[in-house]
Amino acid sequence: MHLDPLAVLTAFGLIFLAELPDKTMFASLAMGTRMRPLYVWFGTSTAFVVHVAIAVGAGGLLSLLPGWIVKLVSAALFAFGAVMLLRGSDEDEEEGETATRTGFWPVYTTAFMAVFLSEWGDLTQITTANLAATNGTLSTAIGSVAALMSVSALALLAGRFIAQRVPLRIVKRVGGVCMAGLAVWSLVEAFTG
Repeated sequence: MHLDPLAVLTAFGLIFLAELPDKTMFASLAMGTRMRPLYVWFGTSTAFVVHVAIAVGAGGLLSLLPGWIVKLVSAALFAFGAVMLLRGSDEDEEEGETATRTGFWPVYTTAFMAVFLSEWGDLTQITTANLAATNGTLSTAIGSVAALMSVSALALLAGRFIAQRVPLRIVKRVGGVCMAGLAVWSLVEAFTG
């Protein structure tokens, strides 16, 4: 295995651009307004590393997974997130920074599971598998992971910026609506393929 800088840059560019408009970026943004962004980033990054490893190591396995079931589970998780954000009490706003109320493991696990489940068979995972077949596994893995982690970091920075300037009540409502939209999007994908 050798490292090909051009293959790393190719993977980074393709995956970065494919992930920008992806639902995972919006989920990261929503989680970043409500939870500690660094903890969310660790969770999303770990999920991305696992997905890239799977895509690079066994790209053909993706076609065997029942995608509609994964998308239904994803929709349920996004719907749960929407309910939690929309039914939150106004006491949260009075307490100030609610993101610090939850510990590392609950936030990490939530972020990991949201990304881990929603990325199965995603365009970026399929693209990573295809790139690994033609450009080498190590170079593709490094470029893909770097791109995915970068998009997540950008989304979390934007989420933090919004949370500091907009009242928490509004952030929660908008985040809940976004999560509900992602749940609907996942359901549509599950039934339309």
